[in-house]
Amino acid sequence: MEAVPRMPMIWLDLKEAGEFAFNAAVKKSAVSVPRDFEGCSTLRKYLGQLHFLQSRIPMGAGQDAAVPVTWTEIFSGKTVTHEDIKYEQACVLYNLGALHSMLGAMDKRVSEEGMKVSCTHFQCAAGAFTYLRDHFPHSYSVDMSHQILSLNINLMLGQAQECLLEKSMLDNRKSFLVARISAQVVDYYKEACRALENSETAALLGKIQKDWKKLVQMKIYYFAAVAHLHMGKQAEEQQKFGERVIYFQSALDKLNEAIKLAKGQPETVQEALRFTMDVIGGKYNSAKKDNDFIYHEAVPALDTLQSVKGAPLVKALPVNPMDPAVTGPDIFAKLVPMAAHEASSLYSEEKAKLLRDVMAKIEAKNEVLDQFMDSMQLDPETVDNLDMYNHIPPVLMEKCAALSVRPDTVRNLVQSMQVLSGVFTDVEASLKEIRDLLEEDEAQERKLQELLGQVPPAPGSPPGLAEVSKECSKYLELHEKASFTNTELHRAMNLHLGNLRLLGGPLEQVRAALPTPTLSEDDKQVLQNLKRILAKVQEMRDQRMSLEQQLREMIQKDDITTSLVTTDRSERAALAPSPTDPPLSLQKLFEEQLRKYDQLKVYLEQNLAAQENVLKALTDANVKYAAVRKGLAEVEHKWNTTVQTLVASYEAYEDLMKKSQEGKDFYTDLEGKAA
Repeated sequence: MEAVPRMPMIWLDLKEAGEFAFNAAVKKSAVSVPRDFEGCSTLRKYLGQLHFLQSRIPMGAGQDAAVPVTWTEIFSGKTVTHEDIKYEQACVLYNLGALHSMLGAMDKRVSEEGMKVSCTHFQCAAGAFTYLRDHFPHSYSVDMSHQILSLNINLMLGQAQECLLEKSMLDNRKSFLVARISAQVVDYYKEACRALENSETAALLGKIQKDWKKLVQMKIYYFAAVAHLHMGKQAEEQQKFGERVIYFQSALDKLNEAIKLAKGQPETVQEALRFTMDVIGGKYNSAKKDNDFIYHEAVPALDTLQSVKGAPLVKALPVNPMDPAVTGPDIFAKLVPMAAHEASSLYSEEKAKLLRDVMAKIEAKNEVLDQFMDSMQLDPETVDNLDMYNHIPPVLMEKCAALSVRPDTVRNLVQSMQVLSGVFTDVEASLKEIRDLLEEDEAQERKLQELLGQVPPAPGSPPGLAEVSKECSKYLELHEKASFTNTELHRAMNLHLGNLRLLGGPLEQVRAALPTPTLSEDDKQVLQNLKRILAKVQEMRDQRMSLEQQLREMIQKDDITTSLVTTDRSERAALAPSPTDPPLSLQKLFEEQLRKYDQLKVYLEQNLAAQENVLKALTDANVKYAAVRKGLAEVEHKWNTTVQTLVASYEAYEDLMKKSQEGKDFYTDLEGKAA
C-alpha cells in the first residue's frame, strides 16, 4: 500500500483585503503575500505587529482611534467592513490558515520529506483556525463563523493525519498501528462530514459544500477500508485466519462503497481506488481460499470483533502573536502606557515581598545551622587529620634539609664540647696546684715563726704571698661558677644530640619517630560516617546558596512591562491599578506570573526541611565520634610536641656551638692568668 497514488486534499482560498487606513507599503506587503513559506512568515509578522499596535492604541470597536477595515467574504464574494482592528487581525489569521492549507495541498507527497512538510502545513492551518475560533468574535463574516472554522479545523487535522498514514505505510509500520492511524483519519473526516451535512453550514458554504462533501464521504469509506485491510494483516500475523477473512471482506465492502462515491472525482482518485482494489481483492481471495481448503476456521461476524480505536498523532500547532522569534522586534516598543508602568511597579513589590518571605526562612535556618556547627567545633577539612601523619611537616623537612648539607654537625658539636672539657680540666688542675702550693708555703712560714719566735704565728699569709692568694681565690671562685655553666651546657648537649642525629639521618627514621594514631575498623567507620554527614551539611549549604542566587537573578530579570503592554486593551482596562490595592484581575495576572517561581520555591523548601534530619544525624554521629576524637587529640598533641622538640634541637645547635666557644675562650683566658 505504500505505493498507492495519493488522494487530493482540500484547500481554502485567501480573503482579499479592502480599505484599512494603515501605511500603504505595509498594507500591500501584508495582504499580497507570495504563496509560499515566506508568505506565511510575512502574515505572522504582520499579525504580531497588529497585536502590539492594538494593545497600545484604542482602535477596537467603539474606541476613539477605530478606523474602517474592509475584507471580502470568501463564499459570497461580498465586502464586509467593521471599524475594529481585531477584524483585520482575524482576517489575516484566516489567510494564514488558508495559505498553510494551500501549501499542504500543493505537494504531491511522493517523498518522505514531502509528506512531513504537508503534514506540518495542515497542522499549522488547524492551529490558525483554532486560534481564530477561540479568540475572536464569530460575527465578523460568514467564513469566520464558529461552524465554518470547526469544519476547517477537522478537515485540516484529517488531512494531516492522512499524510502521517502515508508516511507510516512507507515506513512499513506495524499493521495494528497503521490501522489505528487510518481509523483516526476516518474519525476526523466524520466530524467534518457532520458539519458539511448540517443545513446551516451547507447554506453558508454554497456550491462548494457539495464538492467537499462528496470527497470527504468517499475518503471516509476509503480509509475505513485501509484500516480493516491492516487489521486483516494483523490477524494474518497472529494466524487468526477466520478473522483475517472477515476483515478483508469488510475492507472490500467499504472500498466498493468508496468507488460508488468517487464518480466525478479526478483521475488520481480513480487510480488510487483501482490500486487499492487490486491489493484488497487479492488479499481477500487468497485468504478465503486458504481458509476454505486449509485452515477451516469459523469466520466470525464483524460486529463481534473489537472495533479499531483511532490514534490521534497530529494536533493543531498553536499560534502565538507575541512570539518575538516569529513577529520580529516590537516596532511600537517605546509606547508604554502609564497604566502599564504603574502595574509593573506593583508587580515589583510583589516580587520583593516574595523574596523577603523566602529570605526570612533561609536566614532563620542559616542562623540555627551556624550556631549548631559552632557548638560542635567540627571542621570537615581536619576532622581526623589522618593525612598529616603520612608526611613529615614542612618545617621539619626544612631542618632535615639544612642538616643534610652539613653532615659534620654532630661531630663538630661533640668535638667542641670535648675541647671545652679538656680546657676545663687543665685549668682546674692548675688552680688546685696553685692553691696547694700556697697552703704549703703558708704552713712552712708558720712553722718557721714558731721555731724562731716561740710566739703564736700571725694569721694569714706573709705580705708577699697575700696578693697571690687573693688572686687564686678569685680564680677558683670563677672556676666554680663556670663549672656549673659547663655542666648545664653538657646536659643540654646530651639532650639535643640524639635529636640532631635523628634529623641528620634518613627521612624514614624521622617519620617513624613521629607518633601516629592507631584506629580500629569501628573507629574508621565512625570517622567515615561523620565525614559523610559533614559533606552533606556542606552540600546543603552550597545548594541553598545556589538556589538563593538563582532566585535573586530570576527576580532581577523578571520584567512584565512588555506583557502588560501587549495585553488586549479591553483586558488591560480592567488591570489599571487602584490607589490602594490592585484589582482582582491584576492580582490574578500577578499570581499567574509569580507561578514561574513555584518550582524554585519547592526546591528551597525541600532544602530547608532537610536541615532538621541532617543535623539530627550529625548529632548522633558526633556522639559516637567523641571517644575517637579524644584519642586523636592526644596523638596530635604528642605529634606536635615531638615536632616542636626536634625543631628546638636544631635551633639549639648554633646556640650550643656559640656557648661552647665562649666557654673555651673563658678557660683559655683563665688558664693564662693561672699560669
